[in-house]
Amino acid sequence: MSSIRAVASAAGVSASTVSRALNNPELVNAETRRRVLECADRLGYRPNRAARSLVLGRTTNVGLIVPDIANPVFALFIKGVEAYFRDTEYAVFLADTDEDAATEVRLAEAMVERADGLILCAPRMSGMRVRSIAAKTTLVLANRLSRTVPSIAMDFGPGIDQAIGHVHALGHRRCAFLAGPRDSWSNRQRRRFLAAGCAERGIELVELGPYEPRFGGGYRAADEALAADVTAVFAYNDLVALGVLARLRDRDVPVPGRMSIVGFDDVPTASMVAPPLTTVAVPIPAVARAASAMLLAKLREARPQGAAEPPPPRPPAPELATRLLIRSTTGPT
Repeated sequence: MSSIRAVASAAGVSASTVSRALNNPELVNAETRRRVLECADRLGYRPNRAARSLVLGRTTNVGLIVPDIANPVFALFIKGVEAYFRDTEYAVFLADTDEDAATEVRLAEAMVERADGLILCAPRMSGMRVRSIAAKTTLVLANRLSRTVPSIAMDFGPGIDQAIGHVHALGHRRCAFLAGPRDSWSNRQRRRFLAAGCAERGIELVELGPYEPRFGGGYRAADEALAADVTAVFAYNDLVALGVLARLRDRDVPVPGRMSIVGFDDVPTASMVAPPLTTVAVPIPAVARAASAMLLAKLREARPQGAAEPPPPRPPAPELATRLLIRSTTGPT
């Protein structure tokens, strides 16, 4: 690797001009900046990130915290965020809370010191903790709405309404909601929409759980759903639904003959199992792009005077509505 002085000498400028061309390009004329960039590329010069952060007063890092990196939904969200920031000056630091609110708070506090901004995806921490983190850094919430913190979430209503209409048309009148974590905003939203939609159509909705939002949680939930004498279940997510499906198969309970199953998320495995899972598909890539765009705009708005860059072009308004995908785990009573 070459030094900044070597680049300056090759470009016929001072080291400070090289620094401005790389860090504050709007302060350098276009021809000089082009010459500096060409020389830096030819010599293989890469700025020292630690030194750069001291000069700029920022890290050029953004933090991303998710509840469970093994969950395909969050893996897809991670890919979306990283893809968005790939062509910016920011690097993405990732942390996994393993569905634990206390761990989430600790990781967020650590990220405040190491990143210029932070995306919390489906955070489990309390509203008071969220506001505390937001007071210390630029914060965006994804898949959770807030009155005080910039946030983005999908529209649960359309997909859940379609799912309720579907099971109602199949003759189901006593169904169960297999709930997820109590501290999950998404769980509360799904319960709210399901309760309202079922009441409107005359469906009795039995809430069971909470269950861990994983395959094992669904495997345990299946026995309780059978004991509750319901004919259909709405699972908190597809991993829970797949666990239910596996347990019912082990007990020789026909699906959908004896029990219909509706998942939530449309993870890749949902279409690969036998029978393929009926599920509510969620627009995770759109949520990831919207949250990333929101954070980047906030970071650039916060730049010191004279160091601002034009805000990134706003992407088309993302389609955040959920929708039902009817497959083979739902059938008539």
